Amino acid sequence: MAKHRIYTMSVASVYPHYVAKAEKKGRTKAEVDEIIRWLTGYAQEALEARLKAGTDFETFFAEAPGLNPARAAITGPICGVRIEAIDDPLMREVRYLDKLIDELAKGRPMAKILRAG
Repeated sequence: MAKHRIYTMSVASVYPHYVAKAEKKGRTKAEVDEIIRWLTGYAQEALEARLKAGTDFETFFAEAPGLNPARAAITGPICGVRIEAIDDPLMREVRYLDKLIDELAKGRPMAKILRAG
């Protein structure tokens, strides 16, 4: 079975869309970065280096320094599919990120997005 197209896409090619979606709703690039750092464990400098290098999604998540264990609390529909029903671990990671960006754009407080408390 061939890899899903998203796996070979660079994170940098999608990142501006995440930022634009957030900014369109009055949120910031810094909040997008905070979400990505929370989810993956990348430091800001490492995140920027990955974006600059054109790292693909598969490598980005495979080499993430520390995927946040609290990400399992991210549930609900994204792109018409419930996250908890996604069997492919990599696709689930990508959809976690999509869901968090959606929550940011919908105005949800950062503490709730980052599953604090």
